[in-house]
Amino acid sequence: MKRSGLSAFRPQLARLERRLFLKQGLSLGALSLLSGCTLKDDDAVDRLLFAMSRFNDKMQAALFDPAKLAPTYAEGDVTAPFPFNAYYEEKDVPRIDGESYRLRLSGLIADKRPWSLNELRALPQARQITRLVCVEGWSAIGKWRGVALREFLERIGADLTARYVGFKCADKYYSSIDMASALHPQTLLALDFADAKYGYPLRLRIPTKLGFKNPKFIHEMFVANDYPGGYWEDKGYNWFSGS
Repeated sequence: MKRSGLSAFRPQLARLERRLFLKQGLSLGALSLLSGCTLKDDDAVDRLLFAMSRFNDKMQAALFDPAKLAPTYAEGDVTAPFPFNAYYEEKDVPRIDGESYRLRLSGLIADKRPWSLNELRALPQARQITRLVCVEGWSAIGKWRGVALREFLERIGADLTARYVGFKCADKYYSSIDMASALHPQTLLALDFADAKYGYPLRLRIPTKLGFKNPKFIHEMFVANDYPGGYWEDKGYNWFSGS
């Protein structure tokens, strides 16, 4: 059956969106290398754009200071209402039963037993009021409470020399971060935040990275040395996306 309207062009539009996003991260020198390319040079352009994106990842990782804290704010600065943002409409957020919820663990972790919400809440809790910055250009200040990811990784016997910590979510989202960012003192497995529709019962809060690196509705966490990618990262977004 022949597709009609915009649906016939969605693959091309998605490809163009990815390429335009990546071009924003290129230097003037790199852009000059593209001057001889046309939209027909898809493979060559894409290879160059992704190579530059991976180069940016390495530079950001090299500049990352594990001791530098993101700014914190006062209670009165909290954004209300906190905006909803996802790759789907608000009516489609997953409904999760907190009583039966278990956080599954896999990969380079010694103790892989699942964790209930009550067990997570029994661990020492940290609080922060920090700003979430979205790649779309908006930001909002939120209040977050949960378990420091570093403490949880140590508690479960994760290999802290591994390269990546990854997350799989009930809304089919997935993402991953570098181990240095996972061990940052402000990185939380957040249990309490603005509203259930923003990630209940567990989401990652990492104020040193852009909002899309803060996955919601987490149901599995893993530690790995092989690059895990991410939902937006696999579409061309810069993977490190942090300071």
